[in-house]
Amino acid sequence: MRLEKIIAGCGVTAVLGRTDIDVSAVCNDSRKVTCGALFVAVKGYAIDGHSFIAKAVDLGASAIVCEDLDSAKKQTEGRDITLIQVESSRYALAVIAANFYDNPSHKLTLVGITGTNGKTTTVTLLHRMFTALGYNCGLLSTIANYVGMRGTEAVNTTSDPLTINSLLNEMVEAGCEYCFMEVSSIGVEQDRVAGLKFKVGIFSNLTHDHLDYHKTFAEYLRCKKLFFDTLPSDAYAVTNIDDRNGMVMVQNTRAEVVTYSCRKMADHTCRIIEQSFEGMLLRMDGCESWSSLIGVHNAYNLLAIYTTAIVLGADRQEALVAMSSLRPAPGRLENIRGPRDISVIIDYAHTPDALENVLKTLREIAPDRELICLFGCGGDRDRTKRPEMAAIAQKFADRIIVTSDNSRTEKTADIMADIKAGLDLSGRARSLFIEDREEAIRTAIMIAGQGATILLAGKGHETYQIIGTEKRHFDEKEIVTDIFKGQ
Repeated sequence: MRLEKIIAGCGVTAVLGRTDIDVSAVCNDSRKVTCGALFVAVKGYAIDGHSFIAKAVDLGASAIVCEDLDSAKKQTEGRDITLIQVESSRYALAVIAANFYDNPSHKLTLVGITGTNGKTTTVTLLHRMFTALGYNCGLLSTIANYVGMRGTEAVNTTSDPLTINSLLNEMVEAGCEYCFMEVSSIGVEQDRVAGLKFKVGIFSNLTHDHLDYHKTFAEYLRCKKLFFDTLPSDAYAVTNIDDRNGMVMVQNTRAEVVTYSCRKMADHTCRIIEQSFEGMLLRMDGCESWSSLIGVHNAYNLLAIYTTAIVLGADRQEALVAMSSLRPAPGRLENIRGPRDISVIIDYAHTPDALENVLKTLREIAPDRELICLFGCGGDRDRTKRPEMAAIAQKFADRIIVTSDNSRTEKTADIMADIKAGLDLSGRARSLFIEDREEAIRTAIMIAGQGATILLAGKGHETYQIIGTEKRHFDEKEIVTDIFKGQ
Protein backbone atom coordinates (compact mmCIF):
# COMPACT_ATOMS: atom_id res chain seq x y z
CA MET A 1 0.00 0.00 0.00
CA ARG A 2 1.21 3.52 -0.78
CA LEU A 3 2.68 5.45 2.15
CA GLU A 4 0.70 8.59 1.30
CA LYS A 5 -2.54 6.64 1.73
CA ILE A 6 -1.41 4.98 4.96
CA ILE A 7 -0.55 8.26 6.72
CA ALA A 8 -3.73 10.12 5.67
CA GLY A 9 -5.41 11.76 8.67
CA CYS A 10 -2.77 10.79 11.22
CA GLY A 11 -1.73 14.32 12.19
CA VAL A 12 1.32 14.87 9.99
CA THR A 13 3.27 18.08 10.74
CA ALA A 14 6.32 17.55 8.52
CA VAL A 15 7.62 15.18 5.84
CA LEU A 16 11.21 14.59 4.70
CA GLY A 17 11.40 12.30 1.68
CA ARG A 18 8.98 10.60 -0.70
CA THR A 19 5.49 9.40 0.24
CA ASP A 20 4.76 7.79 -3.15
CA ILE A 21 6.48 4.57 -2.06
CA ASP A 22 4.97 1.19 -1.22
CA VAL A 23 4.89 -0.03 2.36
CA SER A 24 4.94 -3.77 3.07
CA ALA A 25 4.08 -3.70 6.78
CA VAL A 26 3.51 -1.40 9.76
CA CYS A 27 5.41 -1.98 13.01
CA ASN A 28 5.81 -0.23 16.35
CA ASP A 29 8.19 -2.93 17.63
CA SER A 30 11.61 -2.60 16.00
CA ARG A 31 12.22 -6.33 16.47
CA LYS A 32 9.39 -7.07 14.03
CA VAL A 33 10.56 -4.72 11.27
CA THR A 34 11.04 -6.28 7.82
CA CYS A 35 12.21 -4.92 4.49
CA GLY A 36 9.93 -2.13 3.23
CA ALA A 37 8.12 -1.66 6.54
CA LEU A 38 6.89 1.58 8.11
CA PHE A 39 8.18 1.93 11.68
CA VAL A 40 6.14 4.07 14.10
CA ALA A 41 8.26 5.33 17.00
CA VAL A 42 5.94 5.55 20.01
CA LYS A 43 6.98 7.15 23.28
CA GLY A 44 5.97 4.56 25.88
CA TYR A 45 5.87 4.79 29.65
CA ALA A 46 8.96 2.62 30.06
CA ILE A 47 10.52 2.56 26.58
CA ASP A 48 10.77 5.28 23.93
CA GLY A 49 10.46 3.89 20.41
CA HIS A 50 12.58 6.79 19.13
CA SER A 51 15.61 4.99 20.62
CA PHE A 52 15.13 2.15 18.13
CA ILE A 53 14.83 4.10 14.88
CA ALA A 54 18.35 3.22 13.76
CA LYS A 55 17.71 -0.45 14.48
CA ALA A 56 14.47 -0.34 12.47
CA VAL A 57 16.32 1.17 9.52
CA ASP A 58 19.05 -1.46 9.75
CA LEU A 59 16.36 -4.14 9.55
CA GLY A 60 14.93 -2.64 6.36
CA ALA A 61 12.38 0.02 7.33
CA SER A 62 11.76 2.38 4.40
CA ALA A 63 9.87 5.05 6.36
CA ILE A 64 9.70 6.32 9.95
CA VAL A 65 6.83 8.03 11.76
CA CYS A 66 7.97 9.96 14.83
CA GLU A 67 7.36 12.93 17.11
CA ASP A 68 11.01 13.89 17.49
CA LEU A 69 12.23 14.69 13.97
CA ASP A 70 15.70 15.77 15.09
CA SER A 71 16.34 12.41 16.76
CA ALA A 72 15.13 10.57 13.65
CA LYS A 73 17.35 12.68 11.37
CA LYS A 74 20.45 11.96 13.46
CA GLN A 75 19.79 8.20 13.46
CA THR A 76 19.13 8.01 9.71
CA GLU A 77 21.77 10.43 8.44
CA GLY A 78 23.03 9.39 5.02
CA ARG A 79 20.22 6.86 4.53
CA ASP A 80 17.44 7.05 1.93
CA ILE A 81 14.59 7.02 4.48
CA THR A 82 11.31 8.93 4.51
CA LEU A 83 10.74 10.69 7.83
CA ILE A 84 7.24 11.76 8.89
CA GLN A 85 6.71 13.91 11.95
CA VAL A 86 3.34 13.73 13.72
CA GLU A 87 1.74 15.45 16.71
CA SER A 88 1.18 12.14 18.54
CA SER A 89 2.76 8.84 17.58
CA ARG A 90 0.14 6.92 19.58
CA TYR A 91 -2.74 8.52 17.69
CA ALA A 92 -0.88 8.21 14.40
CA LEU A 93 -0.28 4.49 14.97
CA ALA A 94 -4.00 3.86 15.44
CA VAL A 95 -5.01 5.78 12.30
CA ILE A 96 -2.17 4.23 10.28
CA ALA A 97 -3.18 0.74 11.44
CA ALA A 98 -6.78 1.36 10.35
CA ASN A 99 -5.64 2.76 6.98
CA PHE A 100 -3.19 -0.07 6.36
CA TYR A 101 -5.95 -2.67 6.79
CA ASP A 102 -8.34 -0.53 4.66
CA ASN A 103 -10.48 0.56 7.60
CA PRO A 104 -12.15 -2.76 8.46
CA SER A 105 -14.32 -1.19 11.20
CA HIS A 106 -16.25 0.58 8.41
CA LYS A 107 -17.14 -2.76 6.82
CA LEU A 108 -18.92 -4.37 9.77
CA THR A 109 -21.04 -3.21 12.70
CA LEU A 110 -18.67 -2.48 15.60
CA VAL A 111 -20.12 -2.40 19.12
CA GLY A 112 -17.94 -1.23 22.02
CA ILE A 113 -18.62 -1.27 25.75
CA THR A 114 -16.81 0.67 28.44
CA GLY A 115 -17.31 0.84 32.19
CA THR A 116 -15.73 -0.60 35.32
CA ASN A 117 -17.65 -3.85 35.59
CA GLY A 118 -19.64 -6.04 33.19
CA LYS A 119 -17.65 -5.46 30.00
CA THR A 120 -16.50 -9.05 29.48
CA THR A 121 -19.87 -10.59 30.31
CA THR A 122 -21.73 -8.17 28.05
CA VAL A 123 -19.56 -8.55 24.93
CA THR A 124 -19.22 -12.32 25.38
CA LEU A 125 -22.97 -12.78 25.65
CA LEU A 126 -23.64 -10.36 22.78
CA HIS A 127 -21.33 -12.49 20.62
CA ARG A 128 -23.17 -15.66 21.64
CA MET A 129 -26.60 -14.07 21.25
CA PHE A 130 -26.05 -12.68 17.76
CA THR A 131 -24.41 -15.95 16.74
CA ALA A 132 -27.57 -17.73 17.95
CA LEU A 133 -29.63 -15.27 15.90
CA GLY A 134 -27.80 -16.49 12.81
CA TYR A 135 -25.11 -13.86 12.33
CA ASN A 136 -21.38 -14.38 11.79
CA CYS A 137 -19.71 -12.37 14.57
CA GLY A 138 -16.36 -11.36 16.00
CA LEU A 139 -15.34 -10.75 19.61
CA LEU A 140 -12.53 -8.72 21.20
CA SER A 141 -12.52 -9.26 24.96
CA THR A 142 -10.40 -9.68 28.07
CA ILE A 143 -10.76 -13.45 27.90
CA ALA A 144 -10.50 -14.22 24.20
CA ASN A 145 -10.68 -12.87 20.67
CA TYR A 146 -12.98 -14.62 18.20
CA VAL A 147 -13.22 -14.48 14.43
CA GLY A 148 -16.53 -16.24 13.94
CA MET A 149 -16.19 -19.34 16.15
CA ARG A 150 -12.39 -19.45 15.95
CA GLY A 151 -10.92 -18.16 19.19
CA THR A 152 -7.50 -17.14 20.45
CA GLU A 153 -6.40 -16.10 23.95
CA ALA A 154 -6.39 -12.35 24.59
CA VAL A 155 -3.56 -10.45 26.29
CA ASN A 156 -5.09 -7.06 27.17
CA THR A 157 -8.64 -5.79 27.68
CA THR A 158 -8.07 -3.50 24.69
CA SER A 159 -5.30 -4.70 22.36
CA ASP A 160 -2.86 -2.46 20.49
CA PRO A 161 -4.19 -0.80 17.27
CA LEU A 162 -2.28 -3.09 14.93
CA THR A 163 -3.71 -6.20 16.58
CA ILE A 164 -7.23 -4.74 16.68
CA ASN A 165 -7.27 -3.78 13.01
CA SER A 166 -5.61 -7.03 11.93
CA LEU A 167 -8.33 -9.00 13.74
CA LEU A 168 -11.09 -6.78 12.38
CA ASN A 169 -9.68 -7.35 8.91
CA GLU A 170 -9.76 -11.11 9.49
CA MET A 171 -13.39 -10.77 10.57
CA VAL A 172 -14.29 -8.87 7.41
CA GLU A 173 -12.55 -11.49 5.26
CA ALA A 174 -14.38 -14.25 7.16
CA GLY A 175 -17.74 -12.59 6.44
CA CYS A 176 -18.45 -11.33 9.96
CA GLU A 177 -21.27 -8.81 10.14
CA TYR A 178 -20.78 -7.73 13.76
CA CYS A 179 -17.91 -7.32 16.22
CA PHE A 180 -18.38 -6.85 19.95
CA MET A 181 -15.46 -5.24 21.74
CA GLU A 182 -14.36 -4.27 25.24
CA VAL A 183 -13.03 -0.72 25.43
CA SER A 184 -10.93 0.06 28.51
CA SER A 185 -10.23 3.53 29.87
CA ILE A 186 -6.51 2.90 29.38
CA GLY A 187 -7.17 1.84 25.80
CA VAL A 188 -9.05 5.11 25.17
CA GLU A 189 -6.39 7.24 26.87
CA GLN A 190 -3.64 5.57 24.83
CA ASP A 191 -5.55 6.07 21.55
CA ARG A 192 -5.80 2.33 20.86
CA VAL A 193 -9.34 2.78 19.48
CA ALA A 194 -8.64 5.94 17.48
CA GLY A 195 -9.51 5.44 13.82
CA LEU A 196 -12.25 2.89 14.57
CA LYS A 197 -15.88 3.51 13.58
CA PHE A 198 -18.29 2.34 16.28
CA LYS A 199 -21.99 1.86 15.57
CA VAL A 200 -22.89 1.41 19.25
CA GLY A 201 -21.14 2.52 22.40
CA ILE A 202 -22.38 1.05 25.70
CA PHE A 203 -21.77 2.44 29.20
CA SER A 204 -22.20 -0.06 32.05
CA ASN A 205 -21.10 1.67 35.27
CA LEU A 206 -18.25 3.62 36.83
CA THR A 207 -16.70 2.65 40.15
CA HIS A 208 -13.29 2.51 41.80
CA ASP A 209 -10.59 0.94 39.57
CA HIS A 210 -7.36 1.65 37.68
CA LEU A 211 -6.44 4.62 39.89
CA ASP A 212 -2.88 3.29 39.92
CA TYR A 213 -2.82 4.41 36.28
CA HIS A 214 -5.27 7.33 36.11
CA LYS A 215 -4.35 8.72 39.59
CA THR A 216 -7.74 10.41 40.10
CA PHE A 217 -11.34 9.34 39.66
CA ALA A 218 -11.98 12.48 37.59
CA GLU A 219 -9.31 11.43 35.09
CA TYR A 220 -10.70 7.89 35.00
CA LEU A 221 -14.15 9.32 34.22
CA ARG A 222 -12.71 11.66 31.56
CA CYS A 223 -11.15 8.75 29.68
CA LYS A 224 -14.38 6.74 29.75
CA LYS A 225 -16.37 9.76 28.60
CA LEU A 226 -13.94 10.43 25.74
CA PHE A 227 -15.14 7.22 24.10
CA PHE A 228 -18.67 8.64 23.83
CA ASP A 229 -17.47 12.13 22.90
CA THR A 230 -15.88 10.67 19.76
CA LEU A 231 -18.80 8.51 18.59
CA PRO A 232 -20.10 9.58 15.15
CA SER A 233 -23.55 11.12 14.67
CA ASP A 234 -24.95 7.96 13.08
CA ALA A 235 -24.04 5.84 16.12
CA TYR A 236 -25.99 4.97 19.27
CA ALA A 237 -24.83 5.75 22.82
CA VAL A 238 -26.48 3.18 25.11
CA THR A 239 -26.18 4.24 28.75
CA ASN A 240 -27.12 2.97 32.21
CA ILE A 241 -28.94 5.89 33.83
CA ASP A 242 -29.03 4.16 37.23
CA ASP A 243 -25.33 4.93 37.49
CA ARG A 244 -24.80 8.50 38.68
CA ASN A 245 -22.43 9.08 35.75
CA GLY A 246 -24.69 7.50 33.16
CA MET A 247 -25.88 10.78 31.66
CA VAL A 248 -22.52 12.49 32.25
CA MET A 249 -20.99 9.99 29.83
CA VAL A 250 -23.25 11.03 26.97
CA GLN A 251 -23.70 14.75 27.62
CA ASN A 252 -21.37 15.73 24.76
CA THR A 253 -21.91 12.83 22.39
CA ARG A 254 -23.09 13.32 18.83
CA ALA A 255 -24.63 9.83 18.85
CA GLU A 256 -28.28 9.07 19.49
CA VAL A 257 -28.68 8.43 23.24
CA VAL A 258 -30.64 5.33 24.33
CA THR A 259 -31.14 4.76 28.07
CA TYR A 260 -31.66 1.63 30.17
CA SER A 261 -32.56 1.19 33.84
CA CYS A 262 -33.54 -1.39 36.44
CA ARG A 263 -34.90 1.25 38.84
CA LYS A 264 -36.56 4.09 36.94
CA MET A 265 -38.23 5.11 33.70
CA ALA A 266 -35.99 4.67 30.66
CA ASP A 267 -36.11 3.66 27.02
CA HIS A 268 -35.65 0.04 28.13
CA THR A 269 -36.24 -1.40 31.61
CA CYS A 270 -35.79 -4.61 33.56
CA ARG A 271 -37.01 -5.97 36.90
CA ILE A 272 -36.01 -9.14 38.75
CA ILE A 273 -39.12 -11.11 39.65
CA GLU A 274 -37.38 -14.01 41.42
CA GLN A 275 -33.95 -15.67 41.54
CA SER A 276 -32.08 -18.67 42.89
CA PHE A 277 -28.68 -20.29 42.29
CA GLU A 278 -30.18 -21.80 39.12
CA GLY A 279 -31.09 -18.45 37.57
CA MET A 280 -33.58 -15.59 37.63
CA LEU A 281 -36.91 -14.58 36.14
CA LEU A 282 -36.85 -11.11 34.62
CA ARG A 283 -39.44 -8.71 33.31
CA MET A 284 -37.77 -7.02 30.34
CA ASP A 285 -39.80 -4.15 28.84
CA GLY A 286 -42.90 -5.82 30.28
CA CYS A 287 -42.11 -9.30 28.92
CA GLU A 288 -41.02 -12.19 31.17
CA SER A 289 -37.72 -13.89 30.37
CA TRP A 290 -35.69 -16.57 32.17
CA SER A 291 -31.91 -16.42 32.49
CA SER A 292 -29.39 -18.82 34.00
CA LEU A 293 -27.37 -15.80 35.13
CA ILE A 294 -27.95 -14.46 38.64
CA GLY A 295 -27.58 -11.15 40.46
CA VAL A 296 -28.64 -7.54 40.01
CA HIS A 297 -25.40 -6.78 38.19
CA ASN A 298 -26.23 -9.47 35.64
CA ALA A 299 -29.73 -8.04 35.25
CA TYR A 300 -28.00 -4.84 34.15
CA ASN A 301 -25.69 -6.78 31.81
CA LEU A 302 -28.63 -8.57 30.23
CA LEU A 303 -30.57 -5.32 29.88
CA ALA A 304 -27.57 -3.73 28.14
CA ILE A 305 -27.43 -6.73 25.79
CA TYR A 306 -31.17 -6.56 25.10
CA THR A 307 -31.09 -2.77 24.51
CA THR A 308 -28.17 -3.14 22.11
CA ALA A 309 -29.98 -5.86 20.19
CA ILE A 310 -33.06 -3.65 19.84
CA VAL A 311 -31.13 -0.59 18.58
CA LEU A 312 -29.42 -2.86 16.05
CA GLY A 313 -32.82 -3.90 14.72
CA ALA A 314 -33.34 -7.31 16.32
CA ASP A 315 -36.88 -8.59 16.81
CA ARG A 316 -37.92 -8.17 20.46
CA GLN A 317 -39.24 -11.71 20.96
CA GLU A 318 -36.35 -13.32 19.08
CA ALA A 319 -33.92 -11.36 21.25
CA LEU A 320 -35.62 -12.50 24.47
CA VAL A 321 -35.65 -16.14 23.34
CA ALA A 322 -31.97 -15.98 22.40
CA MET A 323 -31.12 -14.35 25.73
CA SER A 324 -32.83 -17.11 27.69
CA SER A 325 -30.32 -19.65 26.35
CA LEU A 326 -27.22 -17.65 27.29
CA ARG A 327 -24.79 -19.11 29.82
CA PRO A 328 -22.47 -17.05 32.04
CA ALA A 329 -19.10 -15.92 30.69
CA PRO A 330 -16.18 -18.00 32.03
CA GLY A 331 -15.25 -17.15 35.61
CA ARG A 332 -18.37 -15.09 36.22
CA LEU A 333 -20.42 -16.54 39.11
CA GLU A 334 -19.50 -20.10 38.12
CA ASN A 335 -20.97 -22.55 40.62
CA ILE A 336 -19.25 -25.82 41.59
CA ARG A 337 -21.34 -28.03 43.86
CA GLY A 338 -19.55 -30.30 46.28
CA PRO A 339 -20.03 -32.66 49.24
CA ARG A 340 -22.05 -31.45 52.24
CA ASP A 341 -24.15 -29.35 49.83
CA ILE A 342 -21.31 -26.81 49.59
CA SER A 343 -21.39 -24.33 46.69
CA VAL A 344 -18.10 -22.82 45.55
CA ILE A 345 -18.66 -19.70 43.45
CA ILE A 346 -15.77 -18.55 41.23
CA ASP A 347 -15.96 -14.93 40.12
CA TYR A 348 -13.60 -12.36 38.63
CA ALA A 349 -14.73 -9.66 41.10
CA HIS A 350 -11.58 -7.63 41.73
CA THR A 351 -12.98 -4.16 42.47
CA PRO A 352 -14.93 -2.98 45.54
CA ASP A 353 -18.14 -2.56 43.56
CA ALA A 354 -17.86 -5.95 41.84
CA LEU A 355 -17.15 -7.71 45.14
CA GLU A 356 -20.13 -6.03 46.78
CA ASN A 357 -22.42 -6.96 43.89
CA VAL A 358 -21.46 -10.62 44.08
CA LEU A 359 -21.62 -10.87 47.88
CA LYS A 360 -25.01 -9.11 47.98
CA THR A 361 -26.33 -11.50 45.34
CA LEU A 362 -25.14 -14.57 47.23
CA ARG A 363 -26.55 -13.23 50.50
CA GLU A 364 -29.92 -12.42 48.92
CA ILE A 365 -30.26 -15.83 47.27
CA ALA A 366 -29.24 -17.85 50.33
CA PRO A 367 -29.67 -15.58 53.39
CA ASP A 368 -29.49 -18.45 55.88
CA ARG A 369 -26.42 -20.18 54.44
CA GLU A 370 -22.94 -19.60 55.81
CA LEU A 371 -21.04 -17.30 53.44
CA ILE A 372 -17.24 -17.47 53.23
CA CYS A 373 -15.40 -14.88 51.16
CA LEU A 374 -11.88 -15.62 49.91
CA PHE A 375 -10.06 -12.84 48.08
CA GLY A 376 -6.79 -11.00 47.55
CA CYS A 377 -5.70 -7.94 45.59
CA GLY A 378 -3.33 -7.55 42.66
CA GLY A 379 0.17 -6.27 43.24
CA ASP A 380 1.58 -3.19 41.46
CA ARG A 381 -1.98 -1.93 41.12
CA ASP A 382 -4.29 0.52 42.91
CA ARG A 383 -3.57 0.17 46.65
CA THR A 384 -6.46 2.35 47.80
CA LYS A 385 -9.11 -0.25 46.94
CA ARG A 386 -7.58 -2.92 49.20
CA PRO A 387 -9.04 -1.74 52.55
CA GLU A 388 -12.32 -0.91 50.78
CA MET A 389 -12.68 -4.51 49.62
CA ALA A 390 -11.94 -5.74 53.14
CA ALA A 391 -14.68 -3.54 54.57
CA ILE A 392 -17.15 -4.89 52.01
CA ALA A 393 -16.17 -8.50 52.74
CA GLN A 394 -16.71 -8.08 56.48
CA LYS A 395 -20.09 -6.44 55.87
CA PHE A 396 -21.55 -9.40 53.95
CA ALA A 397 -19.50 -12.52 54.77
CA ASP A 398 -19.57 -14.70 57.87
CA ARG A 399 -15.96 -15.74 57.42
CA ILE A 400 -13.15 -14.07 55.46
CA ILE A 401 -9.96 -15.57 54.08
CA VAL A 402 -7.42 -13.05 52.83
CA THR A 403 -4.88 -14.51 50.44
CA SER A 404 -2.81 -13.80 47.32
CA ASP A 405 -4.02 -12.79 43.88
CA ASN A 406 -1.49 -11.74 41.22
CA SER A 407 1.06 -10.30 43.63
CA ARG A 408 3.50 -9.45 40.84
CA THR A 409 6.54 -7.65 42.24
CA GLU A 410 4.93 -6.68 45.55
CA LYS A 411 5.26 -8.86 48.62
CA THR A 412 2.02 -10.74 49.23
CA ALA A 413 2.35 -10.05 52.96
CA ASP A 414 2.40 -6.29 52.28
CA ILE A 415 -0.73 -6.50 50.11
CA MET A 416 -2.51 -8.52 52.79
CA ALA A 417 -1.50 -5.92 55.39
CA ASP A 418 -3.16 -3.21 53.26
CA ILE A 419 -6.31 -5.34 53.11
CA LYS A 420 -6.22 -6.02 56.86
CA ALA A 421 -6.25 -2.27 57.53
CA GLY A 422 -9.83 -2.17 56.25
CA LEU A 423 -11.09 -4.68 58.83
CA ASP A 424 -12.36 -3.66 62.25
CA LEU A 425 -11.90 -5.85 65.32
CA SER A 426 -14.99 -7.91 64.51
CA GLY A 427 -13.83 -8.43 60.94
CA ARG A 428 -10.35 -9.49 62.01
CA ALA A 429 -11.81 -11.97 64.46
CA ARG A 430 -13.67 -13.63 61.58
CA SER A 431 -10.68 -13.62 59.23
CA LEU A 432 -7.82 -15.92 58.31
CA PHE A 433 -4.69 -14.72 56.50
CA ILE A 434 -3.11 -17.38 54.27
CA GLU A 435 -0.58 -16.32 51.64
CA ASP A 436 -0.71 -19.48 49.51
CA ARG A 437 -3.97 -19.26 47.54
CA GLU A 438 -4.33 -23.01 46.98
CA GLU A 439 -3.88 -23.64 50.69
CA ALA A 440 -6.41 -20.89 51.38
CA ILE A 441 -8.96 -22.58 49.10
CA ARG A 442 -8.43 -25.93 50.83
CA THR A 443 -8.87 -24.24 54.20
CA ALA A 444 -12.09 -22.52 53.10
CA ILE A 445 -13.61 -25.85 52.01
CA MET A 446 -12.38 -27.60 55.17
CA ILE A 447 -13.93 -25.08 57.57
CA ALA A 448 -17.16 -24.69 55.61
CA GLY A 449 -20.26 -26.02 57.31
CA GLN A 450 -23.13 -27.97 55.81
CA GLY A 451 -24.70 -26.07 52.91
CA ALA A 452 -22.14 -23.23 52.99
CA THR A 453 -21.44 -20.88 50.09
CA ILE A 454 -17.78 -20.09 49.37
CA LEU A 455 -16.89 -17.19 47.09
CA LEU A 456 -13.47 -17.32 45.42
CA ALA A 457 -13.10 -13.74 44.19
CA GLY A 458 -10.56 -12.10 41.93
CA LYS A 459 -9.26 -14.79 39.57
CA GLY A 460 -12.36 -15.81 37.64
CA HIS A 461 -11.41 -17.00 34.15
CA GLU A 462 -7.67 -16.66 34.77
CA THR A 463 -5.76 -19.96 34.79
CA TYR A 464 -2.55 -18.51 36.17
CA GLN A 465 -1.01 -16.54 39.01
CA ILE A 466 1.72 -13.95 38.57
CA ILE A 467 4.13 -14.06 41.51
CA GLY A 468 7.16 -11.84 41.03
CA THR A 469 7.75 -11.95 37.30
CA GLU A 470 6.79 -15.62 37.00
CA LYS A 471 3.46 -16.64 35.47
CA ARG A 472 2.42 -19.93 37.08
CA HIS A 473 -0.42 -22.25 36.12
CA PHE A 474 -3.27 -21.80 38.60
CA ASP A 475 -6.80 -22.92 37.71
CA GLU A 476 -9.28 -22.56 40.57
CA LYS A 477 -11.83 -24.84 38.91
CA GLU A 478 -9.22 -27.60 38.71
CA ILE A 479 -8.19 -27.06 42.33
CA VAL A 480 -11.75 -27.09 43.70
CA THR A 481 -12.71 -30.15 41.62
CA ASP A 482 -9.65 -32.06 42.88
CA ILE A 483 -10.41 -31.15 46.49
CA PHE A 484 -14.02 -32.29 46.17
CA LYS A 485 -12.92 -35.56 44.56
CA GLY A 486 -10.71 -36.26 47.59
CA GLN A 487 -13.52 -35.79 50.09
